[in-house]
Amino acid sequence: MSLVVMIGTSGAGKTTFAHRHFAATQILSSDAFRGMVADDANDQSATAAAFDALHYIAGQRLAAGRVTVIDATNVQRPARAQLVRLAREHDVLPVAIVLDVPESVCIARNEERPDRQFGAHVVSRQHRELRRSLKNLDREGFRRVHHLRTPAEISGAAFEVEPLLNDLRAHTGPFDVIGDVHGCRAELEELLAELGWKVTFDSAGRAIDACHPDGRTAVFVGDLVDRGPDTPGVLRLVMGMTNSGAALCVSGNHEQKLARALRGQKVQLKHGIAESLEQLAAEGDEFTHTARLFLDGLVSHYVLDHGRLVVAHAGLPAQFHGRASGRVRAFALYGQTTGETDDYGLPVRYPWATDYRGAATVLYGHTPISEPEWINRTMCLDTGCVFGGRLTALRYPERDLVSVPAHQQWHASPRPLAPAPKTAAERDRYSLQLDDVLGKRAIETRHHGRVTIPAENASAALEVMSRFTIDPRWLMYLPPTMAPCATSTRDDYLEHPAEAFAEYRKAGVDDVVCQEKHMGSRAVILVCRDDHTAERRFGIRGAGAVFTRTGRSFFQDDREDALLSRIRAGFDDAGIWNDIASDWLLLDTEVLPWNAKADGLIRDQYGAVGAAGAAVLPAAVDLVAKAESRGLDVADLRARSMRRAGNLDAYRAMYRTFCWPTSGLSDIKLAPFQLLAAEGAAFAGRPHPWHTATAAKLSDADPSLFLTTRGMAVDLSDPDSEHRATSWWTTLTESGFEGMVVKPAANRTRPNTRIQPAIKVRGREYLRLVYGPDYTLADNLERLRQRSLGRKRSLALREYALGLEAIDRLVEGEPLWRVHECVFGVLALETEPVDPRL
Repeated sequence: MSLVVMIGTSGAGKTTFAHRHFAATQILSSDAFRGMVADDANDQSATAAAFDALHYIAGQRLAAGRVTVIDATNVQRPARAQLVRLAREHDVLPVAIVLDVPESVCIARNEERPDRQFGAHVVSRQHRELRRSLKNLDREGFRRVHHLRTPAEISGAAFEVEPLLNDLRAHTGPFDVIGDVHGCRAELEELLAELGWKVTFDSAGRAIDACHPDGRTAVFVGDLVDRGPDTPGVLRLVMGMTNSGAALCVSGNHEQKLARALRGQKVQLKHGIAESLEQLAAEGDEFTHTARLFLDGLVSHYVLDHGRLVVAHAGLPAQFHGRASGRVRAFALYGQTTGETDDYGLPVRYPWATDYRGAATVLYGHTPISEPEWINRTMCLDTGCVFGGRLTALRYPERDLVSVPAHQQWHASPRPLAPAPKTAAERDRYSLQLDDVLGKRAIETRHHGRVTIPAENASAALEVMSRFTIDPRWLMYLPPTMAPCATSTRDDYLEHPAEAFAEYRKAGVDDVVCQEKHMGSRAVILVCRDDHTAERRFGIRGAGAVFTRTGRSFFQDDREDALLSRIRAGFDDAGIWNDIASDWLLLDTEVLPWNAKADGLIRDQYGAVGAAGAAVLPAAVDLVAKAESRGLDVADLRARSMRRAGNLDAYRAMYRTFCWPTSGLSDIKLAPFQLLAAEGAAFAGRPHPWHTATAAKLSDADPSLFLTTRGMAVDLSDPDSEHRATSWWTTLTESGFEGMVVKPAANRTRPNTRIQPAIKVRGREYLRLVYGPDYTLADNLERLRQRSLGRKRSLALREYALGLEAIDRLVEGEPLWRVHECVFGVLALETEPVDPRL
């Protein structure tokens, strides 16, 4: 990863050389940019504008981590200085390739080109400037200078791409990342044993190597040395492990300082370095020399596991990952301070982890803490072993912490290991930022690949989120919309189970479950066993939250607290807390009756239509009957009017079926149909019968609150099984129920497929509420059969994938912004223009 600067006079062959060894997209040519801004590649008056554009594009490429080649003469120091500065701004290596072709050859080549008739004196001047530059290129900041002196040497040059020393993306582990050791050799040996490593000892009983039977790699976060009782012993073991390929180690600030002291440079002999020098002196010159070479060779950080893991001594912001510069190394070794000092006279560290939004996990040490904790995909592993604390390691990718206690306090700590007073940003680990959600975003999901959130959708969702939703720390999940079945062509039916069954059968899903679709209001419930759980796990006090599928509070009164208390008690009585081994639970439910939430909608929309129809249609039927009695031929009109009156009666009966008086919590019913998540567990992979059985336990524990959702298993390879399910649906819907939902019995379907997670099949009578009382009239029904389902079905799949991803991130301990990215995405997609009747 570098900025490659071609240097040579006009005619030296820089463009030919660049295109031979680099992709055309990597090369930024000054001639090409002059042509872009002036329509003439040789228009020297456009040079300033051309280089402005070239530097801008180069900066964009370097910011994206792309190798960039500058094809220009670059024989003048000011021109090169701008490029070196550009490389430093983006923390990449500036590399010079000098084509030092004889002046006569360059002049002859230019004379052969009609577009280069600017005279030999120009080439002579450039050649003189080149000669003056050659001895100073390294001092200008170029990390490597490749000097090619003859045409033959240039044409015969071969390129080999070398990854940066910190680039170990191909090393996928698994890893055991070990915090600051600080000379605690005995504790290190114990920790390795606890991690399952086999330590090798020499004849003198000294640990000289270690290996893991499962092929794991140890990664040390630096500060192996100083303060502790046996710095040479730690170095001997770690050097042996790195030499054998069993370990990696990054440099800490103490390694850098000790290396300087061993080179004879002047350093302050404090913070344990004096003791390290004494201990090394007792080991002899040969060991000390080997140790110095080892310390000198340590890199600032490593990027591992395809970029998913970064290890640096003091941590590293995302923009520095895989980069190389003095600024990157300084941050990796020392971190960044605010310029303030704490009560102990020590510098206050800038809390970079609270602002971290990178995709990689960052593990580090440097600042001793009492207990490790995840902050935005980062964790400090220095638990102050040398100060009497513990030596800690993290197993990756398992994310398991393993530690051993210090044998004693080997060095006095400059401040207590208990968590120091934190800044407001550090206290609020659950903070969200506008940049987390604004603009066009592409969210990577495990189930459906990349889901794109358009910028305009994000803006609309922000309006809802900022004005209407509950505290986002409760919003761990929003349920997806549900796809309707394909439109039926059967007489008098718009939806029928046959289409849902056929779709799953075609997708290779033979085992499905059919569940009654309750006519209530969707509610997601996050319930905590106690207030302490809520504060510890979600950063907010309370028993939990009950919210709608758009994140609004379900109840605007004290019924929420009462309901959560009942749910807690139900979980206790049913033994759910113990069954799931968690003190919080997220579940998807339906709250009944419908009017508990939708009373205003029923009155203003459905009730108004029913009242208007009741006032008009009976009178119309009566008038048509009178006209017919006078001998007028209005039989068809009379029949149609009577049918419309009958449709209206069915319409009014349907919405009244789902309503009953609700004066308090005793009138509320809860129909849980899926457990979503608990501590360390996502339940989307559990088959639907497991969810049904768990919900039945709740119904048994508190039947006055929890409703059982009726259902049946269906084998789509058996026509009789399908026929029984269809008959059940018919009976259900003709009895006044909404319909049913058909789902794969295994629940979570194969990733990256178009299989719907659930398909709703609504009853013929219920659809009057959706499409109007008269939708069953032949002309209306034929028109409705032209409805387009594609956008709705696509939306259902994308929202489902985002919901699964939110739950997976939640149970994996991801920071709130990572979970909320998916939750916000669901809310944003809900603003897409989709027919709400679907």
